[in-house]
Amino acid sequence: MSTHAKRERLLLADLLEAAGPEAPTLCDGWLTRDLAAHVVVRERRPDAAGGVLVPALRNRLERVQAEYAAKPYEELVQLIRTGPPRLSPYGIKQIDEAANAIEFYVHAEDVRRAQPDWTPREIDRVFADALWSRLEKGGRMLGRKSPVGLVLRRPDGQTAVAHRGTPVVTVTGEPGELTLFVFGRQGVTDAELDGDKDAIARLQEAKLGI
Repeated sequence: MSTHAKRERLLLADLLEAAGPEAPTLCDGWLTRDLAAHVVVRERRPDAAGGVLVPALRNRLERVQAEYAAKPYEELVQLIRTGPPRLSPYGIKQIDEAANAIEFYVHAEDVRRAQPDWTPREIDRVFADALWSRLEKGGRMLGRKSPVGLVLRRPDGQTAVAHRGTPVVTVTGEPGELTLFVFGRQGVTDAELDGDKDAIARLQEAKLGI
């Protein structure tokens, strides 16, 4: 049975392939080639991938990622599509699902929503519930940089606190849109913001996410 991570992986590979190596993405300064290199390095070069979180490894990460970005684009896309190497922890289904379902969903939208004719994607209920569960568990880590109190709300009224503080801004939307919001893609989400006008402006400009 296909997992969410596997499905999102294949969708991301298809989108990258269709867009070509020089298309824009929502990641600042990255073209599709750079995004593809990032995904491959994350799965295949743990010695460098830690630079996302560890400042001491940042220079190594940038160097290794640049080396991968220089590879043939078709090779990068194929490495994403075929998945991690055999001995990678991402090869374990449970770890792949936990670490990659959201990662690949967000990056697929980074490619889709950078195009001028993008439209919101309809997500099935099971995946929407899975995304919401991740927001309930990890929303506070993703929202920790919020300059204001941040509450996430589904259209059915379920809420999750992503950051405690005042004033409070409530962001209402489907789980996929809320996921993109707390990953720092505020400007391209189909979500409604309710709260103090100045607080909303500060939140929209904040660098949320990891």
